[in-house]
Amino acid sequence: MDIALWIVLGLVVVIGIYLWSTYNGLVTLNVRVDEAWSDITVQLKRRADLIPNLIETVKGYAAHESGVFDNVTRARAATISPEVLAHPAKAAKAEGEFAGAMKSLFAVAEAYPQLQANQNFLALQSELTDTEDKIMAARRFYNGGVRELNTKIKTFPNNVFATRLGFAAREFFEVADSAAIQEPPQVKF
Repeated sequence: MDIALWIVLGLVVVIGIYLWSTYNGLVTLNVRVDEAWSDITVQLKRRADLIPNLIETVKGYAAHESGVFDNVTRARAATISPEVLAHPAKAAKAEGEFAGAMKSLFAVAEAYPQLQANQNFLALQSELTDTEDKIMAARRFYNGGVRELNTKIKTFPNNVFATRLGFAAREFFEVADSAAIQEPPQVKF
């Protein structure tokens, strides 16, 4: 009787340690994904802060292109709206629309050689390129964290306990129209 009790007690301890370890691992991955999403939102906000300055610089040379400026402004606002930032799928859709609007803006800028020589425009363009690189890196980090979390949630025996412990698979941040972002906007000098 004593041996059976020790075996049962040992199994309870092993299961308890497993649940404790699994829960802590899932919490760690969940926090890492939240942190990575926060990094993306910070970079999207940084980019959004650059856009009005870029638009004003281009407006000085191409004031009659108001439709393009309106589209960029609308797309910029969509990328940082709280509703969009709360859902990776909505953020990805907004990113695709923003990329298209920015291509139009840079196409307008191409038509004005004196704008392309403007130091303010060149500095803003450089900052925008740097920010886009940071967004890409943050997106890769986020998607890597989501991959790890989703894998841990979906593998056996974790899948038996993960949902009961309150964990759910997260969405990847994938742009719906991947062709829109395959190539960065080309600006020729």
